[in-house]
Amino acid sequence: MNATALLTRRLILAAVALALIGGMAYVSLRTGPLAPIRVTVTSPVEGSLSPTIFGIGTVEARRSWMVGPTVAGRVLRVMADVGDRVKAGQLLAEMDPVDIAERLAALDASLARAGSAQAGAQAQVLDAKARSALAAATTQRNQDLARQNFISPGALDAVLQAQASANAAAQAAQANLAGAGQDLVRLKAERAALAQQRDNLRLFAPADAVVTTRDAEVGSTVVAGQPVLRLMDPASLWVKLRVDQGRSAGLANGVKASIVVRSGPQTPLSGQVARVEPLADSVTEERLAMVTFDTPPAHVSAGEMAEVTLQLPATAPALLLPNAAIQHQQGQSGVWRLKDGQPEFAPVQLGTQSLDGQVQVLKGLDKNDQVVIYSQKALSSGARISVLESLVKPGAPP
Repeated sequence: MNATALLTRRLILAAVALALIGGMAYVSLRTGPLAPIRVTVTSPVEGSLSPTIFGIGTVEARRSWMVGPTVAGRVLRVMADVGDRVKAGQLLAEMDPVDIAERLAALDASLARAGSAQAGAQAQVLDAKARSALAAATTQRNQDLARQNFISPGALDAVLQAQASANAAAQAAQANLAGAGQDLVRLKAERAALAQQRDNLRLFAPADAVVTTRDAEVGSTVVAGQPVLRLMDPASLWVKLRVDQGRSAGLANGVKASIVVRSGPQTPLSGQVARVEPLADSVTEERLAMVTFDTPPAHVSAGEMAEVTLQLPATAPALLLPNAAIQHQQGQSGVWRLKDGQPEFAPVQLGTQSLDGQVQVLKGLDKNDQVVIYSQKALSSGARISVLESLVKPGAPP
């Protein structure tokens, strides 16, 4: 091989090597780790938000009752079952009175005896008063005779002593009459208490309601305060709503609500916040509120899950951005803003955000700024970027 052919071969090899190196550099700069980061951008738009608060809750009854005895006993009868509609004052169940009837009969006999004793004491009072009056008259006559010296002083003393004894007997009879009256009052109070205890064994509906559970059957022994039946007012259903504390700004009484229960997902129900609970849940970091229905639902069950969306008043006009554009760097909220074709982190002050992904930018941006929404990977200040309309090519699989 002569020198010319060798030189030519070397030049060809050098050209191929340069082409390979150039191709690798091109690939590295366009698609490799040195390639520009693909991003999509947008500009803030001025507008108002209609912010909403979303939460999940449970349908509960605002008015419910546990109907049970005030003393321990055995269930004698239950006249209502789950699902029954009852009226106020309707007899629902009855406890076994055991010996209450016999004790009432004994007290009735004691009352009759006390009445007789009172009548006897009344007669004794009348007799003692008559004797006292007679003794007083006798004393008056003997005092007149003593002044005329017809009787001795000793005879007058005997008459005076008889009058004192008659007066004491009258006072004793009066005291016996008062004691008989007090015994009668005591026995009447004992009978009234026992009758009240008997009435407490009869369980009545406190209001118009629906029976939700039947917790005891005939023959069961229940303790004081244990419910035999549970009732609720179906017209008092409301939703106990749980809202993330970080998204609860604006939660207040009277805020309009749209309620979707699990049994009717296609039919939202209107309502409003009736009460915001003063105590929040520190474990789940949620605030609690009670949301009433504008019209009591007909086919909603207590304990059913519900999704509640609260509609807050519209905000004042401000710059709006998609929530996806907000990033966090070193504890600050901000966006990647394009300056001379390169990204720089711009801290911003945020306001209200809506459920459709829009957020207010109160400070830090101008409406002419371009802001990165999505990027192929994490950005840094001065990074090389390539602005595209979409990061996903049309027709490419997700």
